Amino acid sequence: MTENSLKKKILVTGGTGYIGSHTIVDLLENQFEVISIDNFSRSSPLALDGIEKISHQKIKNYSVDLCHYEDTRQVFIKNENIAGIIHFAAFKSVPESVQFPLRYYENNLYSLINLLKCVEEFQIETFVFSSSCSVYGNVEQLPVTEDTPLSEPQCAYAASKQMGEQIIKDFSKKNAFCKSILLRYFNPVGAHHSALIGESPIEKPNNLVPLITQTAIGLLEKMYVWGNDYNTRDGFCIRDYIHVMDIANAHTKALEHLLQHQVNAPYEILNLGTGNGISVMEIIQTFEKISGVRLNYEIGPRRDGDVMAIYANNEKAKQLLNWQIKYSTEDMMQTAWQWQQMLAKKP
Repeated sequence: MTENSLKKKILVTGGTGYIGSHTIVDLLENQFEVISIDNFSRSSPLALDGIEKISHQKIKNYSVDLCHYEDTRQVFIKNENIAGIIHFAAFKSVPESVQFPLRYYENNLYSLINLLKCVEEFQIETFVFSSSCSVYGNVEQLPVTEDTPLSEPQCAYAASKQMGEQIIKDFSKKNAFCKSILLRYFNPVGAHHSALIGESPIEKPNNLVPLITQTAIGLLEKMYVWGNDYNTRDGFCIRDYIHVMDIANAHTKALEHLLQHQVNAPYEILNLGTGNGISVMEIIQTFEKISGVRLNYEIGPRRDGDVMAIYANNEKAKQLLNWQIKYSTEDMMQTAWQWQQMLAKKP
């Protein structure tokens, strides 16, 4: 917490989503005032209850579709003195984006453009964008740095994030009053240690850890592991799994960095990962170890849109933001499992 951040009003889009809800908790712990925009198309209003129980603060959420410009603009009219925006709201399923590319381009890009129109009109000075390591595509050299060239995106979701970054870059160059940080994060997993908020897929999950926990608790009969013939140490895809609260804290620190006017360039790009590549099978084995549950899984063919291996060089984020990784792989699996068990107790 800094004096500069004390009770500054921050708009979080996608505030009831997985990363958005955890970031709101971290922002509140660091003395920010928070308002949210989320129309619950991919999330649940119950996240607001969890945030309130953790923080003892009630968050105002506007159920607005950011693809509707006038509705979005009304939020800014009703809220003076917004100091910054963290933009999470987006569709994010790789398989769905392969099947419905236009849906992803329309939602993810129209929402961003409408938001930036409001940034321009209402002179919002700080903007943090939720990007993704998927913008790198299949890389030739690991770990990935922010200077790694972007290759052909493997799905419409990744392409929408590449395009989103370019839109923000062009916008920031023209609008010098607004400084931006683009956060390319890797694979957020886990849940808040209270088990009051966590990852809650509305439909059958596509991400690995919810698939693991739902299989473990019996919601899914079995899970599939897509591909075991990759050129990796054990044949399985390798990812950089990072605890969602470490990701959340990086957003708070990015905002503080911007509010303290420490960014001279129009924008900065930062990787958010642990710096360690872990295979899908290693994640499964870690979960089985901490939970004592033997998972029912089957090896399937490779899945369209998946890259073979990717993990981060996170030195720039650590140095620029004074950000540190606090949670281990075991913490990630333990908190994800506690969250799934808590969900099972709900009526």
